[in-house]
Amino acid sequence: MQSIEKKILSTVRETVAAYRMFNAGDSVLVAVSGGPDSITLAHVLLTLATEYSLRLGIAHLNHCLRKEGSDSDADFVADFARRLNLPCYIENKDVPAFQRISHLSPEEAARKVRYDFYDQIAAKHGFNKIALGHHSNDNAELLLMNLMRGSGPLGLSGISPVRAGKIVRPLIHLKRSEIIAYIIEKKLPYVTDASNADLTFRRNRIRHQLIPALENTYNRRIIDTLNRLAAILRDEEQWIEDSLRPAYNQCVSVKAPETAVLDLAGIGKLATAAQRRILRKAIFAVKKDLRRITLRHVDAVLALIEKGPVNGSLNLPERIRVQRDTATLTITKIKRDPFTRADNSTARPAVEYQYAINSPGLVFIKEAAASIALTEIGIDELPDLKNAPKHLAFFDMDCLQFPLVVRSIRPGDRFSPLGVSGTQKVKKYFSDHKIHGDQRTKCPLLLSGDKIIWLVGHRPDNSVKVGVRTRRILKAELLLA
Repeated sequence: MQSIEKKILSTVRETVAAYRMFNAGDSVLVAVSGGPDSITLAHVLLTLATEYSLRLGIAHLNHCLRKEGSDSDADFVADFARRLNLPCYIENKDVPAFQRISHLSPEEAARKVRYDFYDQIAAKHGFNKIALGHHSNDNAELLLMNLMRGSGPLGLSGISPVRAGKIVRPLIHLKRSEIIAYIIEKKLPYVTDASNADLTFRRNRIRHQLIPALENTYNRRIIDTLNRLAAILRDEEQWIEDSLRPAYNQCVSVKAPETAVLDLAGIGKLATAAQRRILRKAIFAVKKDLRRITLRHVDAVLALIEKGPVNGSLNLPERIRVQRDTATLTITKIKRDPFTRADNSTARPAVEYQYAINSPGLVFIKEAAASIALTEIGIDELPDLKNAPKHLAFFDMDCLQFPLVVRSIRPGDRFSPLGVSGTQKVKKYFSDHKIHGDQRTKCPLLLSGDKIIWLVGHRPDNSVKVGVRTRRILKAELLLA
């Protein structure tokens, strides 16, 4: 019987060849957390280093998330690198502090800090490749997570074996069970992150509950099946992107590093699916990524193109502003807070309006020149509420009653602002917080039943706050136009 080492080395060689991961003389920075996946990655690449003429180094980021545990992991990786006689680059980053500043989820904040660290170390020490230890189980888990979030084909195409010619994943065709078998056969030490067993996190529930249930009840090869689906969709995504490139080049011109201009007549001739893709590519050109940009944001831009007023605008996450005029749509990144209006226009009389929201989704409020996007999220996607921006609100879904109502402010409206005891008139809240003019007259209210649950863009109500017993969360996001 073939040993697990020979099987793994054979699979990695095939993966490296299939995706042209390495060229002779490459310098590879290996990301090592200390877990079995990254330990196996480093050990395998060291075994193959002479064969591929690779120079290796190890990088470890101490996220400072688990206090003494994080420090212990860093010490373990430093000792592991010494035993392999490889250079090791370790830094501490205060991810919780970055999360509070950036208003990202813990997972998003850690990911951004981690990748920035790898890029900095690679640039500083001359590494042209960064190797990560993702494997086929990781790919299957991500596909299922994205499926449950309602992702499109791109999200279901999974983890790319090679990204931007720099990020490589040599273990992507190995299963977690094979990696553990390799660790046992080679008697390699590793560390275990206790948070990987915490079922509070959706990914862990998928790993420890959903996938075993699928394997035992529906398809014993579900990991292989999901990876095959991801590979098919990844190939088709590439084909679609290549086919769409001429239309994109005709419709979009990048005027500056942080500005893209779209021709409305050109994009208006295309099918909706092509319009969405072109908008996403244009936003990517300005933002440099698509994190926090969802289908509802893209559809809000389409609504602005099709139904919005000339000179209308939208603000998207992370300071992306979309401005429409007669013939063009301009996407740019702005320096000021996109949810603070720049104009000091005189208040205009409020227009009475009321909209029913039967289920989570997007509602456009033309009278307020705004949209509200409602999405059900998992408890693990909840950001630090103390530092959440005012354009976001989070509600305990079990305290809500659909249909919800969005309407204009009426005389005598009262609510109980989060963190304040008792109720107060909306008018007094405005006065206390020095909110005047247009910001008053255009401010919508979100109601459940006949109760105000959010003074939109300002403060939710105490009655629907997220607490320790909350299990289902409704996220509300204000998109200004």
